[in-house]
Amino acid sequence: MTGTTGTTTTGTATTDTATSGTAPGTTTPRVIVVGAGPTGLLLAGDLATAGIPVTVLEKRPHRLSNLSRAFVLHARTLEQLDARGLADELEALGQPLDRLGLFGRLTIDLAGLPSRFNHLLVLPQYEVEKVLERRAVEAGADIRYETELTGLTQDATGVTVRAGGPEGEEPAEGRTEIFRAAYVVGADGMRSAVRQAVGLPFPGRSVIRSVVLADVRLAERPSTVFTANAVGDAFAFLVPFGDGYYRVIGWNRARDVPDSAPLDLDEVRETVRLALGRDFGMHDARWMSRFHSDERQAPAYRAGRVFLAGDAAHVHTPAGGQGMNTGLQDAANLGWKLAAVAGGHADPGLLDSYQAERHPVGRAVLRSSGGIVRLAMARRPWALAARAALTAFLGAVGPVRRRLVGQVTGIGYRYAAPRGAHPLTGVRVPDVALAGGGRLHEALRGGRFVLIAPEPYEAGSGRADRLAVARWVSDRRTTVLVRPDGYAAWAADAATPAQTGAALARHLGPTG
Repeated sequence: MTGTTGTTTTGTATTDTATSGTAPGTTTPRVIVVGAGPTGLLLAGDLATAGIPVTVLEKRPHRLSNLSRAFVLHARTLEQLDARGLADELEALGQPLDRLGLFGRLTIDLAGLPSRFNHLLVLPQYEVEKVLERRAVEAGADIRYETELTGLTQDATGVTVRAGGPEGEEPAEGRTEIFRAAYVVGADGMRSAVRQAVGLPFPGRSVIRSVVLADVRLAERPSTVFTANAVGDAFAFLVPFGDGYYRVIGWNRARDVPDSAPLDLDEVRETVRLALGRDFGMHDARWMSRFHSDERQAPAYRAGRVFLAGDAAHVHTPAGGQGMNTGLQDAANLGWKLAAVAGGHADPGLLDSYQAERHPVGRAVLRSSGGIVRLAMARRPWALAARAALTAFLGAVGPVRRRLVGQVTGIGYRYAAPRGAHPLTGVRVPDVALAGGGRLHEALRGGRFVLIAPEPYEAGSGRADRLAVARWVSDRRTTVLVRPDGYAAWAADAATPAQTGAALARHLGPTG
């Protein structure tokens, strides 16, 4: 595959060769992450925690904005953050919501989610970034702000990245920096320079234009904690931040103007009145923005030694609040695999599973978020009738509603397993209690695998930093090897020590 700045080849050389023979003055981390948003910061923190030298390049200055479009953490993301010891801190900062009102007809109760986090958490993206950045830096990640990727080439042994100051300016020291790494991850957003550099297309289209967003105070409190509805040509929803402000997102078909068109609070009020019946006395907007919403997905998340994650790989409508969450899940999936390969514990072929596992999830998120927004945009009588029928159906049929909630919250996804594998393989493992105290998410901290067995098991030398061994609280006889991202890598009923040892060797490499 030929990229815009060089030739892409797959290559299977080990990490050490990726940094050998580099020119003096070249910086040589094992992994370069481009983009210091939530996806890039989580990934960098995971790699640094695993002892993998990682450098993050971010073209923005080091100034975390208190304004952001993303504002929801779903249950599966909170579970992943819990496995990193971060969830409780974020929970204390955010506003939990356990009920969602949709189209004035359907209330979705999240209290029944099979998760410790049986709610969604309203929390601005910048608060998530603060916590993830601190973790990454404390673990040893090198974050370079005001450093923009200007070129990328790769060969069979590694990737060479050229970086300069923002908007083409040189860095403060007056020179362009050259980095050489084993792998590069583009987590640099919808207009990803990394994706463009390797020549990956980003097919799709704009779904709706002139979406308005505002953070406002309300004189009247809505009757539901999450309010969404569509009437005629208008759609809007309100959700509280917990600090006295509400996030408003709205769209008015009759007001189709460019993103650059001026926006005032009167327009936001009018959109909300049309969709929700009243504007709740909104006032004191601290932020307003107009944007368009695209549906796009790269056909491949990997080009040789270069990977895409988050908005660089997929973008979709804000319906369901799945954007930041899907990117964080990408990072959780890719991070432990890169750490295993870069650390010499796994064959490079493991990295192919990132595309196999995460691309179908990205496609499903495009479908689910797109379906919600198309229901909101319905205007013809037959479409409105279909929306009413569907919301009534979801309200009445529990299994279908639970499946939808599982998709939106992320806990319903599973990864494909090899033919003949145990039914648990690829399944999300709940945060089960473990014998002797503690729970699974605590055992996963540090990026380890966790072996949950019915009897004590001696895992052998050389794995203590990458494997925790625990036992069930109950008398369950299934042995499960849980990946660092919380999914079952292998499972067996009544496993022999030899079977367990073979599974550990397959997934963690030999002892020694």
